[in-house]
Amino acid sequence: MTATLNSLKFQPADDQQPVIVAACRTPVGRAYGALAGLPMEALLAPLFTRLRAALPDGYSAIDEVIIGNATGGGGNIARLAALAAGLPLAMPAVTVDRQCGSGLEAVINACRLVQAGAGECYLAGGVESVSTAPWRVEKPASLKQLPRFYARARFSPDEVGDPEMGIAAENVARQCGISRERQDAFALRSHQRAVAAQQQGAFAGEIVPLAVNGKPVAVDECPRPATSLERLAALPPVFTENGTVTAGNCCPLNDGAALLLVMSRRRARECGFSDGLLFADACSAGVDPNLLGLGPVPATQKLLARQPALRLDDVAAIEFNEAFAAQVLGSLDALGIDEQRVNLQGGAIALGHPYGASGAMMVTRLFSQLVSTQRYDEQGLAMLGIAGGLGLSALFQAIRLQGS
Repeated sequence: MTATLNSLKFQPADDQQPVIVAACRTPVGRAYGALAGLPMEALLAPLFTRLRAALPDGYSAIDEVIIGNATGGGGNIARLAALAAGLPLAMPAVTVDRQCGSGLEAVINACRLVQAGAGECYLAGGVESVSTAPWRVEKPASLKQLPRFYARARFSPDEVGDPEMGIAAENVARQCGISRERQDAFALRSHQRAVAAQQQGAFAGEIVPLAVNGKPVAVDECPRPATSLERLAALPPVFTENGTVTAGNCCPLNDGAALLLVMSRRRARECGFSDGLLFADACSAGVDPNLLGLGPVPATQKLLARQPALRLDDVAAIEFNEAFAAQVLGSLDALGIDEQRVNLQGGAIALGHPYGASGAMMVTRLFSQLVSTQRYDEQGLAMLGIAGGLGLSALFQAIRLQGS
């Protein structure tokens, strides 16, 4: 029997139940591609405008803006973007960094604040622009030394292990017995599903078109209609000699943003929203950083332990971030989830992985699949593996608000 709202644990009183009532995203651009000319605040600005239109009282109803980001230059992109978009000067904003999980973490934080009674209305999401991310330079110990460029921050001490993402994916593939052929087949399916979804207009309602140099950008840039198993099989391994991880069975580098409107159930009703995506619960967990892609396994197991009425077989929509096919397949095998059930309209291998935005984009996808199609009482699960050996899983349920 499918778990329902009444059977889920840890639900607060009705007036403090967090509900996502609107969700949107930019098209996802390839790094140095269609969106390369837009700084992060420009990626977010049209999303603020879209969601403001959904609020009867405009921005005055918002308690705070919470934005996830991973590769930016520091500071507070949430505040910068809010001001650039014309939000009131009095509007507070905070930026969250959980690397690839930042966007999902921002949404979870907003929902937890509603549950705690700290506020009733939040704008939460994520943004990333690999195209405009600053170079990272290590300060020399003395003026006689030259600065050193480096690619990323450290996520784990050397004595534990801090592999590059591709090496970690190879580690997962080897430990979990995920073959090259299976990874390539998964990648092909991701592209096929994403292309089919594009052609069917499945993303049209959630994408806010952007103007870049006077030209509109309204579709995701990365899905490949012409890819095939033969083309994928011809690609060489990227990270280790005789490895299985290639440029074809992992995600590209990307730019993009997503933004969601999170309200208390009571406030959403008052504003006239008829339905929404109820936040049910979320869990995070840690794993060996050398096998960081398996982070969603203990996070999801923890979630299942907290929600004994929940069965994974009953979850209608599962969005799993496809950083690498190897880590998705290794995690799904460990959880006993059929790989055919996840990312039914394509995942990050095809659609792209703008790090800090990806988690928020997955929840936007769940909103489109469950709420926009009125699949009430059905549940959606968002799952992410994160640098440093972390996993994050969040459970949602589509519900009616009026008359419920």
